[in-house]
Amino acid sequence: MAVTDLPLVAPDRKTSGFRPLKVLHHFGKLVEDKEDTEQVFHIIEATKGKRSHAQAHGFIASPEGQRFMADSVSIPAMLDDHSRWADCGPETVAAHYIAFMKREGLSAAGLVAESHKWAPPESLPQDQTQWYFDRLRDTHDLFHVLSGYGRDALGEASLLGFSYEQNHNTGILFIAYAGARQIKKVSGTKAPLFAAIKEGRALGRAAAKIAHQDIAALMREDITAARARLGIGKPEVYRQCLAILQGEGVSREQLTLGGAGAQAA
Repeated sequence: MAVTDLPLVAPDRKTSGFRPLKVLHHFGKLVEDKEDTEQVFHIIEATKGKRSHAQAHGFIASPEGQRFMADSVSIPAMLDDHSRWADCGPETVAAHYIAFMKREGLSAAGLVAESHKWAPPESLPQDQTQWYFDRLRDTHDLFHVLSGYGRDALGEASLLGFSYEQNHNTGILFIAYAGARQIKKVSGTKAPLFAAIKEGRALGRAAAKIAHQDIAALMREDITAARARLGIGKPEVYRQCLAILQGEGVSREQLTLGGAGAQAA
């Protein structure tokens, strides 16, 4: 069934609110392995509230939302089709995105697969609201590329601060601050980690919503021009934190939730 033929909200969709015990359980597992992305989806679902749904419904009702739903383009398939962007110049969003994904050994389809470990697609509500939440998931690595945050533990936490202001899920904000606290605990760093999260929030709040963009067109933009158009500033405090950590003997590759000396994947 086409997305445009689905209901806005399926009868079986529920708003979970905040379930702290479930959140703490899954954050504990994330601490054990920061690459266990499935735990993030559990936390997001355990904290998805009315504000997230209201934003989804507002975008769905907009002309852009209606157009993207009617186009029915699979964002993961489009992003993973690197040959599609072969004619893009070296400073385009596409070129930077492909370089990032190759360097990190990632694929958009891989993130989808991780989310399906949490909830197989047939178990999710079949509605337009789910289409929107899938769009947030599918653009996650574009957030990395455009914002300048790395995949080290602090980069991920700071990006979640950025993402909270874009998407308004309290679970994301919880992971951001809890992640910063955990990094400080295991590393003993004097770097202003919580200031990096605060900066991420400020940058995300000031920027246009990345998930609401025409992704195919965005990929072909010059990355500097795209950041300027979207109002995405530079993560200066995050970079300062990395420099301080480096001076303390902790490289960004070693930065993790589980222990400062553990090798990040």
